[in-house]
Amino acid sequence: MKNKIENKLEIKYYITEFFLKYLVKQKNLSFNTIKSYRDTFKIMLKYFVDVENINLSNISFNDLSKENVVNFLDYLEDVRNNSILTRNQRLAAIHAFCKFVQLEEPEYMNPLQEISEIPLKKSTQKVIGYLVPDAIKLLLEQPKLDQKNGLRDLLMLSLLYDTGARVQELIDIKINNIRLDNPSIIRLYGKGAKIREVPIMSNTKKLLKEYIIKNQKNSDQYLFESSANKKFSRKGICYIIDKYVNSARQVSNIIPTKVNPHMFRHTKAMHLLQSGVSLIYIRDFLGHTDIQTTEIYAKYDTETKRKAIENAYPELINTDLPDWNKDDDLMQFLNSL
Repeated sequence: MKNKIENKLEIKYYITEFFLKYLVKQKNLSFNTIKSYRDTFKIMLKYFVDVENINLSNISFNDLSKENVVNFLDYLEDVRNNSILTRNQRLAAIHAFCKFVQLEEPEYMNPLQEISEIPLKKSTQKVIGYLVPDAIKLLLEQPKLDQKNGLRDLLMLSLLYDTGARVQELIDIKINNIRLDNPSIIRLYGKGAKIREVPIMSNTKKLLKEYIIKNQKNSDQYLFESSANKKFSRKGICYIIDKYVNSARQVSNIIPTKVNPHMFRHTKAMHLLQSGVSLIYIRDFLGHTDIQTTEIYAKYDTETKRKAIENAYPELINTDLPDWNKDDDLMQFLNSL
């Protein structure tokens, strides 16, 4: 019995409980989030062995000290050349683990509290990248329906934009998640096993119907599958997007040099906002839990701000302004400064 208790108090026991029970069963986090947390611990434990010379078989909570964690975070930036964003993501995973252990074992409250108080590092906020309407139109003109996989690729790009789906949500779509009868919708499985239904436009509906008939898809099949009849990968979708981005850039530089799958989601959100759709509806459409997440689009929507300012204020400035270059007194004053 004593050995059981001693084993229970080892850090290895809590790491196992953290991943197998807490993150999955209690927090119900997405696969990608759990994978990110897993990578954090893999990198950190390797750092403890290689840099701090800690024997992994004997690792304890004493090794998970504030000093060692801070050194690990510095290592991420200085040696691995990770960005501040990546550093903060790693620290968030460590914070979550400390919180879990503190709830399970109060005796570790004080030492782990020191780690929990390590602040996230301030960084320049990343500007949201999105495509203007002419750019998304040009990009969707690139796949040719008379070429191999042209229909599949056009449908893939259209769905990313039309539904605002995350790339994993797109990958997970099965035929039985689609309803083509009016009103046409697609059921998406988002983060934390949240389900939402989003409408699809008539053009996308036509592409879907043609694609399903042409490929003779069964109801339990994934909508997009590789040549090996397996679920499409994130890497495969990125490859297809890059292919058509390069093609579109030959036509116009209105297309950014780098377009990732998530940019289609940002683009849809910005276009909905600029069309006057309420942030509440956009939040539900995108599957955000908190309206504050959706409000970031309003922050970066300079075009809507400009129009709002124009509509709110009359034209107070007379366009027939005098030529200040001809005002000798003013020019003399400016030259004297």
